Amino acid sequence: MRTRRFGGQVIGWLALAVMGFVVISTDARGAAAKSAPETMPELVTRWLESPTETNRVTVEVSGFNRAMLRDLEKPGRTFQQWAAILGVFVEEGHFQSPMLGAYVLTNATLRFEPRFPLGRGVRYGVHFSPDRLDGYPWSNMIPSHVFSLPAVQSVPATIVSQVFPSAAVLPENLLKFYVHFSAPMRGGDIYRHIHLRNEAGKDIELPFLELGEELWNPAMTRLTLFIDPGRIKREVKPLEEVGPALESGKRYTLVIDRAWPDANGESLKEMFQKAFKVGPPDRDPPDTKFWKLQPPPRGSSKPLVISFPKSMDHALAQRMIRVVVPRGELVAGDAVLEDQERRWLFTPTQPWKAGSHTVLVQTTIEDLAGNNIGKAFEVDLFDNIQRGLTNLTVKLPFEPISE
Repeated sequence: MRTRRFGGQVIGWLALAVMGFVVISTDARGAAAKSAPETMPELVTRWLESPTETNRVTVEVSGFNRAMLRDLEKPGRTFQQWAAILGVFVEEGHFQSPMLGAYVLTNATLRFEPRFPLGRGVRYGVHFSPDRLDGYPWSNMIPSHVFSLPAVQSVPATIVSQVFPSAAVLPENLLKFYVHFSAPMRGGDIYRHIHLRNEAGKDIELPFLELGEELWNPAMTRLTLFIDPGRIKREVKPLEEVGPALESGKRYTLVIDRAWPDANGESLKEMFQKAFKVGPPDRDPPDTKFWKLQPPPRGSSKPLVISFPKSMDHALAQRMIRVVVPRGELVAGDAVLEDQERRWLFTPTQPWKAGSHTVLVQTTIEDLAGNNIGKAFEVDLFDNIQRGLTNLTVKLPFEPISE
């Protein structure tokens, strides 16, 4: 089997079942036959749904002749050029939003694999333009197809399960929120469902960094929501012209609309609100010298505990702190954060063994304001400030103790 992949991360081989198709019309094929050999291929556009992955759909086009295949196999074609040949779109009225994904050429078939699962009840269109390929003799014939996964009729059940940081007082220069949902959500045009409101209930103007490529985890259950850095860093135009998104001493509420649809097209079960107070800005980098490490008892599966003097970034603290043995092997286990992300607990898969262990902390770990170990998020260009640490990791040695 001959396979080439283009235009993004490979999703993987899927077990597929045909969901629908469009074939070139008889009238159009007859009109073209006058100037085309009788052996011209029949091109078919199919929507193919995986029976093993919920809402995972791909689009296939097959039946290319040799000249068209040679053209498709040419290296260096950009994602935009692939999309001009086989474009897949979200249809929203008269507006069509292109979908991100990967193009795969295998066994003379061109397949588009969307990066994210499809939403139920949403209309999707595929526009195939074979006239852009060498060896295609027909003109004015661009097959297209509209497809949607049927909406599931059910009672709304998806909720916002957690928002981090969880603290009730957040720094004025807070960098981001993590919004966790209990089930996969629908992406696209998300910012109309998210509000930051002041004490009077008035929306703060454009507080978030509205990215075209939304920052979801692969399961579409966690959204990373950045405060616009231009509303944080001093001496930059957005901060000077519009003002900060958050001001010390004031109270705000992060609001998630109930109307936000999940992956099945159902609205959230309920609106979500997180009320918090804003404290002074935090411009001090985290310093591991002030972290308190509580060694676990050897022979037990009790957690290793590290206490921080201030709240840390929830997702990064789970990923950027690891435990190793002297040979450098990772200790398997699970990490959680408690006490408003001021305490890290690591529970090993196997009981702790006697001897030396080391906690490895990547210096790119962040606090709530985006400060790294040895480097503040905001650095005044007029000050002679150098990064305090150049190592990629900080090592914190410990030994399990006797009970």
